[in-house]
Amino acid sequence: MTELTTLIHDASEIVVGPGEDDTLEQHENAALAVVDGRVAAVGPTDEITEEYPPENATHAIDADGRSVIPGFVDSHTHGLFAGDRSDEFAAKLRGKTYQEILAEGGGILRTVRAVREASSEQLLSNLLGHLDTMLAHGTTTVEVKSGYGLDTETELRMLDVIRQADDTHPVDVVPSFMGAHAVPEGTDAEAYTERVIDDQLPAVADQGIAEFCDVFCEEDVFSVEQSRSILEAGIEYGLTPKVHAEEFVRLGGAQLAADLGAASADHLLHANDDDRAALAEAGVTPVLLPGTAFSLGAEYADARAFLDEGGSIAVATDFNPNCHSQSMGFAIALACIGMGMTPAEALLAGTQGGARALDRAGESGSLREGMAADVAIIDAPSHVHVPYNFGVNTVETVLKDGELVSGTEESHE
Repeated sequence: MTELTTLIHDASEIVVGPGEDDTLEQHENAALAVVDGRVAAVGPTDEITEEYPPENATHAIDADGRSVIPGFVDSHTHGLFAGDRSDEFAAKLRGKTYQEILAEGGGILRTVRAVREASSEQLLSNLLGHLDTMLAHGTTTVEVKSGYGLDTETELRMLDVIRQADDTHPVDVVPSFMGAHAVPEGTDAEAYTERVIDDQLPAVADQGIAEFCDVFCEEDVFSVEQSRSILEAGIEYGLTPKVHAEEFVRLGGAQLAADLGAASADHLLHANDDDRAALAEAGVTPVLLPGTAFSLGAEYADARAFLDEGGSIAVATDFNPNCHSQSMGFAIALACIGMGMTPAEALLAGTQGGARALDRAGESGSLREGMAADVAIIDAPSHVHVPYNFGVNTVETVLKDGELVSGTEESHE
């Protein structure tokens, strides 16, 4: 006999996820039953509690006056790093550009030096601390990239730390290899591309941790041709491609992502209509990162143009030393205010859209029957309060696979 693990009942609303035509499906005065870590039923409280009485549940949560949403899926982060770059934030406010800071030895290369010097124990401690913050803000699945090693030894060490974090933390941590994040000091892009292909990728494949291979396809970093070579080699080793594309200039990364059938193309601030159409036709998920535009003082990606193409989009934090926010709620607020998305569109992009960008659309990102019971309970009657009440954390309680992992059950009883 299956055991009713958790019952959430009398919620003002439960947001299931995308319904017909990708509009938001939700139930008012609703309940959700969890059996064996999966959503067993969701719907009006009277109907659900008749089949799943609260007294039969191991945990019964009264969500009166609250909104219940899927746990956020943060599909793009560089959350494993060491060192501090807050002074670069101040420098940007004085007028220095990201590229100028990078040329002076700051930016990514500064973090590379700090990561190489840090112990694995310190790196793991850093990442676990960030995951604690993400979880408290409602994130239940997060992608974390390597890419602050830029040599085989450190890239493998980063991926191993990501694996350890996934093994020990409630948040599901999805590992991506990004040896092609920048060109290290003392070499050029062409020579380093060969090292990524000939040295790093075989070792990453032997290690067997990474799921994705990402590349920074950008002017003065990796050309479209170099990016293609790296990603095609990654495909041969069983790694699904992702592309940092069209962030500072339109170089062709989006078209490359479409050509290769990548899981996602990310940033896309300078993508045009042809890029958007190609991504939609290829089924590549655009991942938009409004926090990056906010931190750079740049124009936002054109979310409405992507939505008009009819495909799914994702919104993620891009948490890294240059975009220091672990909050998906803040990213969703920026998606509404900076990119003109509706609260429903932004919430879908931060849940099911993120799951699609990580090839997990059938596992997480919605609260449909059979899905993992990854749940965030909002201390407000509507999901609209996530972007509406920006600047604070509206998430009160988080469940992972139906188990309480953040917040207090008593606050709802």
